[in-house]
Amino acid sequence: MQEAKSKGLPECPKTNSSTVTSAIRYINDLFKDNADGHDRDHSLRVYHNAMNLSNSYPKCDRMIVALAALLHDADDHKLFHTENNANARSFLGGQGLDEIMIEQIIMIINEVSFSKNRGKKPGSIEGMIVQDADRLDALGAVGIARTFAYGGKNGRAMEESIQHFHDKLLLLRDEMNTPEARETADKRHAFLEAFLNEWNEETAG
Repeated sequence: MQEAKSKGLPECPKTNSSTVTSAIRYINDLFKDNADGHDRDHSLRVYHNAMNLSNSYPKCDRMIVALAALLHDADDHKLFHTENNANARSFLGGQGLDEIMIEQIIMIINEVSFSKNRGKKPGSIEGMIVQDADRLDALGAVGIARTFAYGGKNGRAMEESIQHFHDKLLLLRDEMNTPEARETADKRHAFLEAFLNEWNEETAG
């Protein structure tokens, strides 16, 4: 990642490794039977994306970034029938974290969803980082694989999955919050466009 030079963005204490390790174990159990692209590996990729992005913002709270990234899908409405972020709150409440930090993490989790946050920017650099980290995982080769994994599990025809590219994936690059994420998104966006060009050629007629 490049050094932070972003306009209007602040620069991002070290994470408590035991709490992060516990969060990883928690999502291992939470997503153990999931294979639709919203699985443990997705959450771990978002976590690693977020940690990489946070390196450019040394004044951000990396613990908040780490936990929000790992738990961002813990109450996803597509996967769970929970209310008020019950899964995330259950985990965080057992970690000895103060209520202020828990609410900050929950707020960020609620700012991640694309469908619920169109045209909205998170209110903190930590939220911007986690949102960008999640959206990066919807781009490139991984984004393509996740789209068809989700579509197949939910009975969506391939043509419907292709429409998802136009409804969401191709819009993500221009909605990145940080220049570091935008740099990665540019490359992954180009890969999506190349895939769609090949798809159109192979399915023409």
